[in-house]
Amino acid sequence: MYLGKVIGTVVATRKDENLIGSKLMITQPLTMEQKPIGDPIIAVDTVGAGIGELVIYVKGTAARIAARKMDSPIDSAIVGIVDDITIDN
Repeated sequence: MYLGKVIGTVVATRKDENLIGSKLMITQPLTMEQKPIGDPIIAVDTVGAGIGELVIYVKGTAARIAARKMDSPIDSAIVGIVDDITIDN
């Protein structure tokens, strides 16, 4: 699992039929210190996340399982909304 922040949405009226009904969110990957890392990704939202929220997302087969769409071209999915992060040094 990975940490990210939802920074936008994607609307695609024409898409693979297996993606119909899926909410697509632009997610910025973050380090555990909540610093941006890498390029933003588009993830299927399975939990009702909103713009500005910290989220947990998964990639690959775990994303298709989370979205319950095994035959879909899904590579990443948001699976949790973060309430709090505590790191004990």
